[in-house]
Amino acid sequence: MPVTPLPGILDIAPYKGGEAVIAGIERPWKLSSNENPLGCSPLAQHAYQTAAKDLATYPDGDHAKLREAIAQLYGLDRHRIMCGNGSDEIFQLLGRAFLDQGDEVVQSEHGFLVYRLTAQQAGAVCISAPETHLTANVDALLACVTAKTKLLFLANPNNPTGTYLPYAQIKRLHADLPEHVLLVLDAAYSEYVLSNDYASGLELAGEANNVLMTRTFSKIHGLAAARVGWCYGPQIVIDALNRVRGPFNVSAPGLAAAEAAILDHAFCNQSIAFNSQWLDWMSRHIAEIGLDVVPSVGNFILVKFPSQSSKSASMADSFLRSRGVIVRPVRAYGLDDYLRISIGLETPNRLVVSSLEEFMGQP
Repeated sequence: MPVTPLPGILDIAPYKGGEAVIAGIERPWKLSSNENPLGCSPLAQHAYQTAAKDLATYPDGDHAKLREAIAQLYGLDRHRIMCGNGSDEIFQLLGRAFLDQGDEVVQSEHGFLVYRLTAQQAGAVCISAPETHLTANVDALLACVTAKTKLLFLANPNNPTGTYLPYAQIKRLHADLPEHVLLVLDAAYSEYVLSNDYASGLELAGEANNVLMTRTFSKIHGLAAARVGWCYGPQIVIDALNRVRGPFNVSAPGLAAAEAAILDHAFCNQSIAFNSQWLDWMSRHIAEIGLDVVPSVGNFILVKFPSQSSKSASMADSFLRSRGVIVRPVRAYGLDDYLRISIGLETPNRLVVSSLEEFMGQP
């Protein structure tokens, strides 16, 4: 009998990141992956380069310095923090520690694709709750919960829509959630949110026995290449994740860069201010062209195009690529008429608007 993967494994559609190459264009503008256009903190870059001088030594498998830095910044118990190879790995570890064949995972209708992959890899079923105006609906999420539900993933703000739920709604969701369901609050874009009614979920994760909050260094900190994420929650969840992760799951340069990055408040504030300015500018100018822009609190916008073939999202994507700009089609999320556009530097931001003006103005 030939070597055969477990049932269902080959049915999984692998996650594909944002494209970065356009044939015939040497240096296209990449606005497809929600990366920080300002790069990363110079202090983080220096720390990474310094740590990379010693590649023969294993990293600290306990992530002690980084956990301590996170704990001090947010006033947390360092023993309830775990670090991962990006928050993506944390989702995978949750599947390994809490999901079995036939279990169920609940997410919002347009939740991050990795949640579904986490369920599929464990042989679990992923159930998507309908959204309201591309925003998670608490009642719809709760209606999907059954005795088989083990995890409820909620990205807040959500990728790819950019929408969010106020903290009062998060607390209502948790209050009505059965104790056997772990609420996973994915706060990857939380630093960008300036709304007064928003909270990342740290407080709830500190108080409840079934809430885990995840964060990443890939967005505001600009360390996507370093692959570092972290989570905070109940001791039993953290203990379980530590038992199923690899002993050296985060590299030494990554740990060093993340520790320096989280202490560089000036760079974070600069990134927040830059994003706020251009998020508003891009949203207003694209709406003035006549396109529907989903209100976003992240570092990207979701734009709807007419269904007609000549002005479709697919045609707009091709037109932008001809101008040297790569954005993100979101057909995999069931959003065929939309493109997700990351906030970039001034030059590509203006190029996107002028290109879309030209595209929509064509007969």
